Amino acid sequence: MAISKKAGAKKPGAASKPPPSKSGGAPSKGGVAKADWREGFKKAQAGVSDMTLLSKVTNEAINENLQKRFQNAEIYTYIGNVLISVNPFRDLGIYTEDILQSYRGKNRLEMTPHVFAIAEGAYYNMNAYKENQCVIISGESGAGKTEAAKRIMQYIAAVSGGSNSGIQDVKDMVLATNPLLESFGCAKTLRNNNSSRHGKYLEIMFNSHGEPIGANITNYLLEKNRVVQQIRDERNFHIFYQFTKAASASHRENYGIQGPEAYAYTANSQCLDVNGIDDHADFKETISAMNTIGLTADEQDNIFRMIAAILWIGNVQYVENQEGNAEISDPGVPDFVAYLLEVDSGNVTKALTQRIMETQRGGRRGSVYEVPLNPTQAAAARDALAKAIYNNMFDWIVDRINQSMNPREQSANVIGVLDIYGFEIFDNNSFEQLCINYVNEKLQQIFIELTLKKEQEEYAYEQIQWTPIKYFNNKIVCNLIEEKRPPGIFSALNDA
Repeated sequence: MAISKKAGAKKPGAASKPPPSKSGGAPSKGGVAKADWREGFKKAQAGVSDMTLLSKVTNEAINENLQKRFQNAEIYTYIGNVLISVNPFRDLGIYTEDILQSYRGKNRLEMTPHVFAIAEGAYYNMNAYKENQCVIISGESGAGKTEAAKRIMQYIAAVSGGSNSGIQDVKDMVLATNPLLESFGCAKTLRNNNSSRHGKYLEIMFNSHGEPIGANITNYLLEKNRVVQQIRDERNFHIFYQFTKAASASHRENYGIQGPEAYAYTANSQCLDVNGIDDHADFKETISAMNTIGLTADEQDNIFRMIAAILWIGNVQYVENQEGNAEISDPGVPDFVAYLLEVDSGNVTKALTQRIMETQRGGRRGSVYEVPLNPTQAAAARDALAKAIYNNMFDWIVDRINQSMNPREQSANVIGVLDIYGFEIFDNNSFEQLCINYVNEKLQQIFIELTLKKEQEEYAYEQIQWTPIKYFNNKIVCNLIEEKRPPGIFSALNDA
């Protein structure tokens, strides 16, 4: 995000502070007052708030400065107009209403580093210069990106004004998207109890008075595979545990809902409960968010019906018959799945045990064959069906949210907040990790282009004397993945 253009501005009525009195002691032999020496010692112990002020910029100096600040409960540090955040994994009490208001209308340099200062800068620049703003949040998995995005939204909702009920409704809906999409798009991983398993770009739309009038969410890369498989001590998406633990009596009766231990898709990773996660309370918050967004009772019921169908699909088990083909061991399970999906039971059984092959002759449609699957193939087809249902449901929820938040008037400007996966390196990495890390490489490439490459090209063009900054341009990494000639990884996969 660009540096706030309010730098140096004083608040109305603010008087400049007089220089500190030195009556507390005579200057030392070096001519430095004791108070100044103590202040310098304090800074040395606590670290600097902006690392452009470091006397020596090295990896060791940066890490040492971040460590000093973290040990003093200072999790935010600037590098120029970039904010670095170190996840404390605990509540430091730094997001209260009083602290939020203290950043309102303040220049970034007037206050200690904070995500609220970034949000204030974006909101101020949008209003003052009528320019669209974007905050890009990047980092490793578990770094606290989703929490930072939530705090930016919290700040903008608090300071963006608007007295009529329509403006307040938009603010409420924007904030309600957090618990709703966290329930359906976040999960407990080894590194993070609330890890985003999808990317999200939120655009908040404002009128000419700086009041929010609507919003739009773009969804990226939902980790569909998590629906059917998790490694030990990780969990499926939060909503599965919320629903199986806190479902209403009618849902339990109509949809056959039991505890999470009763379903393969929630029990196989052996992680039903997590310290710090209250699935019952979170389910109430999810329902409240649905109501705030404007989902009707029927729409909510259909969502939970699909959740139940996915859980029961996961309980379909196979045996091998004499021909080596898959047979469903308990026919009652696909019958119940058909009831939940409101389709014919025979069609469900076919979808779970057969695949359709179609021949073509001279570009014309030929014969259609139903080919039986073996148990391994059938299990893959079962899981593919569950993933497709969940993915389509998630996309529908995002579309429904956008429908509710669609602006009723022409927007003047927008503030975008990008919250996407961080780099992921596991013992076993899949195609999803390749896509996730590719996205992060592209973000890094944009950052390098804007902050290093173009800036130095501008210096050279204007013949400004400076010490060139050496950096690794990751364009070669991106080319390795995305190039078509010579073929990169994606092209090679397409040809395989």
